Amino acid sequence: MTKYVFVTGGVVSGLGKGITASSLALLLKSRGYKVFMQKFDPYFNIDPGTMNPIQHGEVFVTYDGCETDLDLGHYERFIDEELNYTSNITSGKIYSSVIEKERHGDYLGATVQLVPHITNEIKNKVYEAGLTSKADIVITEIGGTVGDIESQAFIETLRQIQYEKGPQETAFVHTTLIPYVVGSNELKTKPTQNSVKDLQNMGIRPNFLVCRTPFSTSDAIKEKLSLFCSIPKENIIDCVDAKNIYDIPINLHEQGIDELILKQFNLPVNKANLKYWEDLLKTMDSLDKEVEIALVGKYVELHDAYLSVAESLRHAGYKYHTKVNINWVNSENLEKENVNLKEIFKNTKGILVPGGFGNRGIEGKIKAIKYARENNVPFLGICLGMQLSVIEFARNVCNLEGANSTEFDPLAKEPIIDLMSDQKTVINMGGTLRLGNYNCKLKKGTLAYNDYKTEDIKERHRHRYEFNNKYKELLEEHGMVFSGINEESNLVEIIEIPKLKHFIACQFHPEFKSRPTRPHPLFDSFVKSCIEN
Repeated sequence: MTKYVFVTGGVVSGLGKGITASSLALLLKSRGYKVFMQKFDPYFNIDPGTMNPIQHGEVFVTYDGCETDLDLGHYERFIDEELNYTSNITSGKIYSSVIEKERHGDYLGATVQLVPHITNEIKNKVYEAGLTSKADIVITEIGGTVGDIESQAFIETLRQIQYEKGPQETAFVHTTLIPYVVGSNELKTKPTQNSVKDLQNMGIRPNFLVCRTPFSTSDAIKEKLSLFCSIPKENIIDCVDAKNIYDIPINLHEQGIDELILKQFNLPVNKANLKYWEDLLKTMDSLDKEVEIALVGKYVELHDAYLSVAESLRHAGYKYHTKVNINWVNSENLEKENVNLKEIFKNTKGILVPGGFGNRGIEGKIKAIKYARENNVPFLGICLGMQLSVIEFARNVCNLEGANSTEFDPLAKEPIIDLMSDQKTVINMGGTLRLGNYNCKLKKGTLAYNDYKTEDIKERHRHRYEFNNKYKELLEEHGMVFSGINEESNLVEIIEIPKLKHFIACQFHPEFKSRPTRPHPLFDSFVKSCIEN
């Protein structure tokens, strides 16, 4: 019988619900339980695929091609499990599904309402996650803050689940803020009390409080919260501000929250195996080298727009006991006249150009790629970064005037990057990209093959435009190697320039498969070459 843990947030947003949920999942998995994770987002977009990264951060992609919230990246990195389409549910998906069923006549003439039709649809998504994953425990995070009008349907659904399943099959973890008031030099519990009351007024009685706080709370604070929130004192957990998010699972474990949840579920409290995580933390605390790597993008003012890329660089650094310092370079700034690239990259040992959409900042990225190629600086291009690498090479090595992508210039004289024929009639933007896992065959003797140490790989994609094979022979004649091919569609997946120290770019997104204890092969190789540069 699957058990369900629901993580809600109160007082303010940005408390770290996703990290709390991920930490709980890691701890329960460490005790031998199969865990699955899920995120409910109250916005009406079907998925975040069409949302501006500056507003929402990166779009994470699951292996089955679902565009999701960035919290799913945290989930996968913490529990080292591949999630799927049942892991990210938005209000848009729920309402769209209910309206489609109503139009189809599935409700047999009934008046379609918030309760029971919307709440039943949400409930079905919770139970579907348990059924399809066959998990012992499903952890579901509810986006937003308790009291937000847009999340009320989700809260009402949780009330129904709590009533249907009972306390031995459901646990409610409420994350909240305990603010420190400087003038009176004290922690204040009133915001948390009010937040819990909001939940109780909606019919949910939380079992655990995870309190975001600048320092550990006293027994007196916990006793006060226990009294006013009707929660046992031992179920009130401090989540002290941490410099490193990977410290949080151990902090929570030391307070016994994983054991308390298992006891509530009447499940055996198996011994936790956290040695691998503790070893990781020891490594992170003892990094004895540093390296600067430039990340050249157009959303760099919000670092979360490239969250998985930044984390993947750090993961590779841990392997080599090296702290990776990211030089966040706005590609639009590189387009200015008289810009001094040598000055911008003076301390940089490697350059990475990540994915993106649209023509803003494109020429700046191409300048950065040219600088890396001409100065033999280790380079890694991802998705759009690969497409621009090919365009730069065509323009400046093959002397193809007018080389471009039809994404930026539909009338490009030399369409090095173009739409696939079956994409040219696509009108909708959302969900119509090449998404999720695709096969790739690697060419033996190449950098890519040496990195992966196998011929056949599978990687996650998120893009619409592809390399135009019409130009393949010309680029090969000038020294570019096409080291990875999707044989089913004859699409280029990886390119490299062998005569350089380290120049490789891929059409897919390797950052989605990197883990803190197991860096992705392409990031591993790239960071190693930067350290040696």
